[in-house]
Amino acid sequence: MSAAVAVAVLVAGGVFLVLQRGLVRLTLGFVLLSNAANVILLASGGMARRDPPLPGTAGAGDTADPLPQAFALTAIVISFGITVYLLSLARSDRDDDTEDDP
Repeated sequence: MSAAVAVAVLVAGGVFLVLQRGLVRLTLGFVLLSNAANVILLASGGMARRDPPLPGTAGAGDTADPLPQAFALTAIVISFGITVYLLSLARSDRDDDTEDDP
């Protein structure tokens, strides 16, 4: 239940920031949404009710599935790349928080 609450808070904050004006806020919203996706992926692996997926420490049926962990690591790398790209866009672009848009 705690993973569901953490995902709900991260998604709510991420959607709020994505809908705000400004590229930095948009970037922070994407960071929160990607963290929510990582929590969902890690919660789907069943780490709370199973042993770590290390060879030789437990039976094959008692270990957690390593595939969601691999997906989470891939998602972390992709979200880091998107974050760096969006922050570079925010740095090179003029300040978009002005109120004098046509």
